[in-house]
Amino acid sequence: MNGDWLLLGRDGRLSVYLPTDGAALWRAERAPAGPWEAPRRIGGDQELRPGLAVGRGPDHYAHLVAWRPTVTDESGLVHTTHFRPLLAPLDWQPCGHPNKQGDRTGTPAVAVDAQGRAHVFVRNGGGGMSMVSQKEKGGWEPWRDLKGRGVQEEPAAVTGESGRVELYAAVAGGLRHWRQEKAGSPPVLGEGTDVAVRPGTLRALATSEEHTTAFFTDDRTGELCAWRPGEKPVPLVAAAGPGPVAAVRCVIDGHDCTLVAQRSAHSGRVVFAAYPSEQEEIGAAWTESGPALPADALVSLTLDADARVVAASLSPSTGQLLLTRRKDEAGLALGAWQAV
Repeated sequence: MNGDWLLLGRDGRLSVYLPTDGAALWRAERAPAGPWEAPRRIGGDQELRPGLAVGRGPDHYAHLVAWRPTVTDESGLVHTTHFRPLLAPLDWQPCGHPNKQGDRTGTPAVAVDAQGRAHVFVRNGGGGMSMVSQKEKGGWEPWRDLKGRGVQEEPAAVTGESGRVELYAAVAGGLRHWRQEKAGSPPVLGEGTDVAVRPGTLRALATSEEHTTAFFTDDRTGELCAWRPGEKPVPLVAAAGPGPVAAVRCVIDGHDCTLVAQRSAHSGRVVFAAYPSEQEEIGAAWTESGPALPADALVSLTLDADARVVAASLSPSTGQLLLTRRKDEAGLALGAWQAV
C-alpha cells in the first residue's frame, strides 16, 4: 500500500485498509477503542491490480485509488471515497489513465486538499509524473503532465497544514518536489536534491505549519534521512528494515514531536523513534515493541480521537492485524499489542 492505511474517521472510529488478491478490504471499530468489525470488500466484485493508494482529507474522509484491468493488456485507475468507518465506501469509479490508454504505469499516490478534492499522482508511460484531480462539484479535471524524468515507483503525496497538496518522488540520482502555489492550482515542480533514494522507501508528512518533510532510506549509507525543500537531507537513524517508515506528529511530554516506526529486519519487532519535529540533527534511537512479526508485515501510525498514538501492524500473508495504544503516562509508553 502507498500511504497511511490506519486512519481516524470523523466519528472517532479507526479504520484499516487491507490489500488482498485482486481486491481491497476494510475493517472498522464498532465504537471508539472498542471491538472491530470483520473485514469487508470494497467496491463489490471489481478486480484490482496491485498497488492500493490511501489518503485522508481534513474532513477525515478516506480516499482510495487503485488500478483495475479494463481490456486485454490495459488498465485504468479507479477511485472511491469512504465517508464513515461503519458505512460502505462508494463504488469504484474510473478516473482515467495518464496516457489515455495502456497498461499500468506505476503505483499511484493520493492526497486530499482543504476543499476535500482528491489529487491522484502516478508515473506516466514516458517516465514523468502525471496527475488528475477532482472537480469541486464532481467528476475529474483533465490529466496534467507535471514533467520530471526517470520517476520511480511509489511517489509520496501529502497535504500541508495550509491545505495545499505536495508531492515527492524519487528519480534516478535524486529526489524531486512538486507543490501547489495556491489552492486549486496544479502542483509545480520545484527544487530537488541529489541523493540516492532506496526504491520503495519514500514517505511524507506535514511537520509544521510551513513545511512538509520527506523521509527515505539513503541507498549508499542505509540511513533513514529527512529532507525539506531548501535544505539538505539530514540523517536521522539507521533504517531498521526495508520499505518506508510510518510517521505521525504527536505531543510527547508537552513537546511537538515526530514519531517514526518500522519493522526491524533484525528482530522482526516494531521499532519506534521520536524526536522534536524538524530537529533531525539531534538524531534519534530505535526502541523495540511487541512480538516478532512476519517479514511482510506493514506498520502504520495515527492519532485516535483522544490524540493518543495508535500503532498497527498488518501481515498480508497471514491477515493478522495487531494494535497498540499509547498509555496515559509520561514518555512514549505503549500498551500491550492486541490482535483484532
